[in-house]
Amino acid sequence: MLNEGIISIKPTIKKLDFSNRGKMSVYLDDGRIIIVPLSFFPSIKSLNSKKKEGWYILNGDMFSFDECKEVFHVEQVLGKEKEYSYSFN
Repeated sequence: MLNEGIISIKPTIKKLDFSNRGKMSVYLDDGRIIIVPLSFFPSIKSLNSKKKEGWYILNGDMFSFDECKEVFHVEQVLGKEKEYSYSFN
């Protein structure tokens, strides 16, 4: 039996997009596009359109915004926030 699906692939972020009203699209390097309602991320939802343009990627699997003090992990977008921990070297 073959194992199919996304196996042993670390999700890394390619870009963010906010063109769908009330939603955030997270483009991953492996080709997946994860679309989540901004209601799950109130601190991002509270940013105006201009401030949302100021996003940046950290270490490939985290992102933040110029005007936001929080750092978000890709696992939070995937609903697997308990499977990661921050480690800054």
